Amino acid sequence: MLYTVTPALYEETFSRLAEAIGDRNYFSGTVTFAFGGATCRLTTSVIVYRRTESLPEGDFEVIDDLVPVWWEFHTETDEGEVPNDFSFSHLRNGF
Repeated sequence: MLYTVTPALYEETFSRLAEAIGDRNYFSGTVTFAFGGATCRLTTSVIVYRRTESLPEGDFEVIDDLVPVWWEFHTETDEGEVPNDFSFSHLRNGF
């Protein structure tokens, strides 16, 4: 059985990773969260590139790109760890 990584799971993964990164330009660590009956775990080291967005409320630095140095994405269900089709390229390109 292959666990399919949906656009919603990519979005959730990016959101959790962005929160863990905060305002740093390099991140090395793990984010773990429950999603759709599975426990998902992304362990990664990434270089973070940012750009400035200008809004009426002011200028904000946002993540423009994530360049992985290394990564692993694991999915675990009630049956144990299940292989998945996660792609860091999909995460980088907005799923």
